[in-house]
This record gives sequence, structure tokens and C-alpha cells, in this order.
Amino acid sequence: MPSIDYTLASYSELFMLLAAFAYTVAFLAFSWDLAKSSKTIQAVESRLETKSRVRETVPAGAPKNGSARSWDPDGGREAQTADAGMGYTGPRRNAARVGVALTVLAAAVHAAGVITRGMAAHRVPWGNMYEFCTTGALVVTVVFLLVLTRRDLRFLGTFVLGLVLIMMMAATIGFPTPVAHLVPALQSYWLIIHVSVAVIASALFTLTFAMSVLQLLQADRETRIRSGRPERLPFLRIVPSAQSLENLAYRINAVSFVLWTFTLMAGAIWAEQAWGRYWGWDTKEVWTFVIWVVYAGYLHARATRGWTGTRAAWLSVVGYLCVVFNFTIVNMFFSGLHSYAGV
Repeated sequence: MPSIDYTLASYSELFMLLAAFAYTVAFLAFSWDLAKSSKTIQAVESRLETKSRVRETVPAGAPKNGSARSWDPDGGREAQTADAGMGYTGPRRNAARVGVALTVLAAAVHAAGVITRGMAAHRVPWGNMYEFCTTGALVVTVVFLLVLTRRDLRFLGTFVLGLVLIMMMAATIGFPTPVAHLVPALQSYWLIIHVSVAVIASALFTLTFAMSVLQLLQADRETRIRSGRPERLPFLRIVPSAQSLENLAYRINAVSFVLWTFTLMAGAIWAEQAWGRYWGWDTKEVWTFVIWVVYAGYLHARATRGWTGTRAAWLSVVGYLCVVFNFTIVNMFFSGLHSYAGV
């Protein structure tokens, strides 16, 4: 068995540190974009309100800042949101552009860290919780950047990079693991197949979790506006409607569910080769199945039972919380055949 290359391992740690710094700056850039958008919207509405008072009399029942919103015939108002197609329209958002550029840079440095970690150990770099978190954070970022080539999801940047930073901190602070060889049970080609697909599925679940949280915020804002109450969080004007977010999250969750189904099946096949049985009700196996059931229920309820809106969003959030529980609490506090996770 080849010896560990500790020089490459030290480079990997340096790359991870630099990537975390770049992610932090990108996170701040996306946060500044949201804050700036909120201030710009409020300034525009203030000017429009002043002009409307001078040029016309506001009809009874209409809001004073009605020029920034559309109205229904009954005097209710409709929430102003971004393009439902999530295309790149509207004014240039320089802070968001800087955030994307920094995210690309961070992902490149992060990839160097993951690759050098694997080269140092002479294996795939996802054999323990530290490596799973760092590789998973990279896949989340790459998936986010790939989706950005087709949809303007820059409004998700703060939320996605916030989750990426949490994963990086969890790896560094919660699961610090020196580079080492794999235990015998993990020395199988199924590690590449099973865990890599699980990482991709988890990355997509992370993206839909962020979208579901924004959907809940947007749905609350739309309800407040329709009822005539003042809205909160002005940055949600640059976010698509709750329905648009739900539709995209549903499509991505459908793909993620297929990948998670394969993860469950591949894990059972690997378990048969390693331990002589396909299923043994190990804690890790049980929670992998629980995640499958939750997302299956989400897809079924939305497709056949009409569970749309906030109910669907909450199911998506619960599914992701189960994913987090499976890869943190189960690995840390529950003993079983999967307790070699490097914690």
C-alpha cells in the first residue's frame, strides 16, 4: 500500500483555508447585493411616492406606493417579484457579479484542495466525515455554478454559500481527520459509486433546501401584500414568486430523488459484499431509508394530492433536515457498522 504523502496533505489544508476565505468574501458580496437591492428598491419607491402625491390623487383603498406594484380590480395588490423564468434581465448587479466571480475562484481552489487530499492518500477523497463535508461543499458550489449558466439564481448566493461555509467549518472544527488509509470495509470500488452519487444527491438537496426557505419567505411576503399589510425583506423583489421557486425546486428534487434511490440500492449491494446481507437495520441504513421516504412522500403529495405552496416547501425542508441528521448526528452518536466514518 502506498505511503501517505504528507506534503500534499499540507497543501490540501492550505487550499481549503484559501477556499474558505474566498467563499467568505463571495458570501459578503452576495449579501451586499441583497442589501443594496433593498436600499435601491426603497429609494425608488420613495421617489415614486413623492411624485404620485404631486401628480395625482391616490384612489381610496390603494397603497401610497402603488406605482411600484400591480393591482387587482378589488383593490388588493400583487407582490412584485423577479422574472418567473429566472432569466438574466434588469439592471446590472455588480455586487452579484463579483460574488459569482469569487465563487468560481473559490471553487477552483477548493477543487485543488480536494484533489491534493486524494492524491496524498492515493484514493478517492471521501472516506470520512471531514472528506465528505469538504467534497460535498465543493459539489454544492459546482452545482450552483452550473445552474447559474441557465438560470439567474444569484439571489440564492447568500444562502448557498452560507451552507457551504457551514460545511467547511463543520469539516475543520467538528470532524478534523488526518490523511490516512481507508479501513478494510471501505476499500472497495463501491465507495466511488455509492458515496459519489450520495454526495451529488445531497448537493442538489442543499440547493432545493435554500430555494424552499426562500419560497416560505416569499409566500409570507405575498400573503402580507395581498392582505394590505406592509411587506418585509425588500430584497425579495429580486427573487421570483413562491410558485416559481416551488416549481424549480420540485424538478430538482425529482432528479435528486432518483440519485438517492440509486444511493440506497448501491449501499445495499455493497453491504451484501462487505457483511453478507443486503439490509440489517443499521442506524445509518434506517435513516437513509427515512430520507428516501420523506422525499418520496414530498413528490407523491405534490403530484397527486395537490400539496403545493408552503406545505410542499416544509416537506422539502424536513427532508433536508433528515439528510443533515443522517450525516452528522447518526455518525457522531449512534454506534453501528457505519461507525468507521472518521469522527
